[in-house]
Amino acid sequence: MGHPGQTRSKQHAVVLALGVLTLLYLFAKSQSSVTVSSGSKSVIEGSLVGSDTELKLYRQSTRFPKQIWQTWKYAPSDVRFSAKLLRTTKTWRSLNGEYIHEILDDDMASSLVHQFYAAIPEVIEAYVSMPKPILRADFFRYLILLARGGVYSDVDTIALKNVDEWLALGMSDAGLVVGIEADPDRPDWHDWYARRVQFCQWTIYAKKGHPVLAHIVSHITTETLRRKATGKLELARTKESGSQIMDWTGPGIWTDTIFNYLEGTTWKDITGLQKGMLVKDVILLPITSFSPGVGAMGAHQPDHPHALVQHTFEGSWKPEDERHVG
Repeated sequence: MGHPGQTRSKQHAVVLALGVLTLLYLFAKSQSSVTVSSGSKSVIEGSLVGSDTELKLYRQSTRFPKQIWQTWKYAPSDVRFSAKLLRTTKTWRSLNGEYIHEILDDDMASSLVHQFYAAIPEVIEAYVSMPKPILRADFFRYLILLARGGVYSDVDTIALKNVDEWLALGMSDAGLVVGIEADPDRPDWHDWYARRVQFCQWTIYAKKGHPVLAHIVSHITTETLRRKATGKLELARTKESGSQIMDWTGPGIWTDTIFNYLEGTTWKDITGLQKGMLVKDVILLPITSFSPGVGAMGAHQPDHPHALVQHTFEGSWKPEDERHVG
């Protein structure tokens, strides 16, 4: 039988998770207008939710927002924003001229979290309590897509095709597009990856309010506040920290959340996937789509018809010899 304190802690975590998830679906009644400026340019103008004062629940029939979000430690105008990243981010603007393209620095991202989630202080508390920038960067991509929708892609990715071309095979009624990051058919896969088949989160395309995003934001919020309450926020100072990141905010928990939503679909159903498939309202793309050119796990080269985004790993926290094992 568990210790009474442990039981109460688990009960509190369950209650918090349910409460946060409910708020995420119903939150708003907060600001009717959000404007954040970066220099002289307005980054976000107008309302979080349009003309309404409440966040609309996810609607599968709506169009994907023509918005591209990217984040980095510094703004592109900062001399510390490298020439390599200027080149990679330019590809997104060049191929998607009809899309609004935002590159947010850390301060701007934090400002948006505080404004978009003002009605859910637990989310803000979790965000500011995270001990490492990589955790906040992971969390932010889910938060911005939940609130606004569109494409999130890391600044060290190269756009290979216009985003409109991602919705192939008549899948325009989908609400979320994800790609396979890793599909390592080897017995020691767990030494290199969080899951046997793992979805990448360096590029995600979503309609705002999608349930997968609501669930992962709820989970990360609950887990972070649990760690804070129990004095376990700090990451291990060993190689184990990588696994902790992947399961806290990274591709491990992201993959779990997607599979939970798909109800019955497992990695065995998509290992070796060669073309996009629609499950419920989620488009699952093969490894070539977001990970071309890695030279492993069946990924083709960036000139392949299914290749959409190439990750250069300029900003990766993983050592180079651990990035493409397959």
